[in-house]
Amino acid sequence: MNYKIEDISDDLFLITLNPPLRGFEDFICAWLYRGEVTFLVDVGPSSTARGLLHALRDINLNHLDFILLTHIHLDHAGAIGEIAAHFPQTPIVCHPAGIPHLVDPTRLWQGTKEVLGSLADGYGPIQAISMHQSLDAEKFSSEVIVPVITPGHALHHVSYWTKKYLFIGEACGVHYSAGQGRFCSRPATPPRFFFDTYLESLEKLTPFRTNKLCLGHYGLADDAAKVLENHLRQIFLWEKIINEEIERSNAKNLIDICLARLLREDPLLKHFPNLTKETQDREKYFIKNSINGFVGFLEGEQ
Repeated sequence: MNYKIEDISDDLFLITLNPPLRGFEDFICAWLYRGEVTFLVDVGPSSTARGLLHALRDINLNHLDFILLTHIHLDHAGAIGEIAAHFPQTPIVCHPAGIPHLVDPTRLWQGTKEVLGSLADGYGPIQAISMHQSLDAEKFSSEVIVPVITPGHALHHVSYWTKKYLFIGEACGVHYSAGQGRFCSRPATPPRFFFDTYLESLEKLTPFRTNKLCLGHYGLADDAAKVLENHLRQIFLWEKIINEEIERSNAKNLIDICLARLLREDPLLKHFPNLTKETQDREKYFIKNSINGFVGFLEGEQ
């Protein structure tokens, strides 16, 4: 079974989706809210679409008012074609820049294959949705849900606020368990990365610091203020360390040097050695990708 369901509260479910990739257990999720309205936040990759549909049946769900996509990367939106087909009357809320790629995902899939290689195969190809089912997040209006445009992780990223929860996608990085109550966190800053845009996105989230954070990767954080403050410090630490290494050397192994320093000096990565080898491999891949984002930004400044 490639899914599991956790009842977070009377109105919130965490649905974990495990694609056929080593080290990706307890890393990707969808959120189901059942309150004044019923909505799903993100749908995971295509390879776990069947698992998500089984999970929704297990919860006895037969209606969705909205499907909210934080962004169109395949680990968050890859199953949208399959899920939309089961809920053909449900509007799919997405950043306007992402909608054309959901209606015709050819370029999205090809670009993902070029960047991620075999990892993309583990996610699976995305299927198209109908234009009439899409809804521009910038024009979306609801008494329960407020979209917050947060293009730091990706230019098509949106967070969603309710009175109790803030569904944050990857707007403040990635957080995951290192076992025994320990956690690791890292930025999600792939190329092309714009530092100022990232900071502006974090600033947009500050009014919601009293909310519980529903993270795309991964799970619930009760203390939103602490998570956001820690992440802001982490972003400036990464900028400092990576910029120092750029100025010190243009060696071909710059990314590896930065990785080694971050693993030694970033307090939010101090539990990295407690991760399984498979999870460490996954995280080293993504950390290097995030370092590349910083390098591209910093070298472009100079």
